Amino acid sequence: MPFPPRRLVPVVRSAVLALLLMTLIAALSPARAEAMLDTAMARVFVVRSADAQDRFLGSAFLWDDGTVAVTNAHVTGGAAEVRLLDEAGRTETARVIARDAVRDVAILAVTPGRQGFGPGPAPALGDPVWALGAPLGLGFTLTQGIVSAHARQVEAAVPLRLLQHDAAVNPGSSGGPLLDAEGRLIGMNSRIADGSRLYAGMSFAIATADLARIVGGLRDGTLPPVPPLGLMLRPVSGGVARALGLPEGGALVDRVEPGGIAARAGLAAGDVIVAAEGHPLATPGDLAFAVEAALNHGSLSLGLVRSGVPVEVLVSLPAAPAGAAPESAPSRVRSYSFADLGVTLDDAATVTALAGNSPAALGGLAEGDRILRLDGADADAARLRARRITAPALILVARGPGATLHLLIDPWDNGAGFRPLGGANVLDPAVTVF
Repeated sequence: MPFPPRRLVPVVRSAVLALLLMTLIAALSPARAEAMLDTAMARVFVVRSADAQDRFLGSAFLWDDGTVAVTNAHVTGGAAEVRLLDEAGRTETARVIARDAVRDVAILAVTPGRQGFGPGPAPALGDPVWALGAPLGLGFTLTQGIVSAHARQVEAAVPLRLLQHDAAVNPGSSGGPLLDAEGRLIGMNSRIADGSRLYAGMSFAIATADLARIVGGLRDGTLPPVPPLGLMLRPVSGGVARALGLPEGGALVDRVEPGGIAARAGLAAGDVIVAAEGHPLATPGDLAFAVEAALNHGSLSLGLVRSGVPVEVLVSLPAAPAGAAPESAPSRVRSYSFADLGVTLDDAATVTALAGNSPAALGGLAEGDRILRLDGADADAARLRARRITAPALILVARGPGATLHLLIDPWDNGAGFRPLGGANVLDPAVTVF
């Protein structure tokens, strides 16, 4: 076999070296990606309720200098504290120091000493992304996708345009980070786009620019809350526009809540909002951004068409205190008897009557259950009637032939629980509540 000409040897050598280099890079890239994702996952938390029921709520992650974590407000609900679990198995109770229910962000005080995610650059359409979190309660899960769209206003009453992507996100992913291929934070996963509450190919994240603005404003008290106007609106499009003899665009007022902000300003059902602060209102969703922009000066000018006549009204916005601190807890009853819980027992410790919607009923107790044990100790009717319950109680009941069941009865659970995950929605709903 003839050797290649001498002048081709450097070319061949360069090609071989390039091929070896590409092979080496390909071999190292998965390792680098794994290391990056391992580092990222160490900053992610599973969020659970900080009560005896230990309910799974969603996801969270360390923010910036690591003194706080962030999640969605719908993950924490109204809780003053939640419990965080990291990938190494460490747990801590974190205080909810601020929340914004409309923009759906909550901030948690955590033990300092770990580095969090800082805001990364805005991604381009088609860029690869990684979603980290606990979908359906499966902690520390990773899914991959691409950026599908920018600036999608998913809820017309919320002044946010979200990042759309197709990494699989399900209930429980809420509050988890969305990263780019370099491991930089580009958003917080917050919503899915299907009324079934399960992933249907579209996921939505609060982009880091908005997240940084909201977190910063909540921490320093400069972010005014978005007030409910007390309006129900629908788009003026298609047949609605033709019936009213108006061009498409704007929002038709379906209903005005009595005593609300809009009612005090004089808005009425049948009005068509066509402008805010002199700018045309193309869709009902534009109103949310107009309200947010007007919060700092306390009023919003709206242009209406009422019975075919142009009208202008001035809406006064409340000077509510900035931020959204956790609600103060109501005074706590210190102890309950079984009778206080709505339970009537016979001498065999069998439940003969049970008050509806009582803590015992909400905990799963049913008429006909016979209580066998209380907090691990044998129980009889006399002991149960005399017992004062000062903490959530674990009872073992006999239910049916040969069947036993443990129930946790927590009189201090308000019955509403937390919104576990959620954020299910549909795109462009016909009717929007502000």
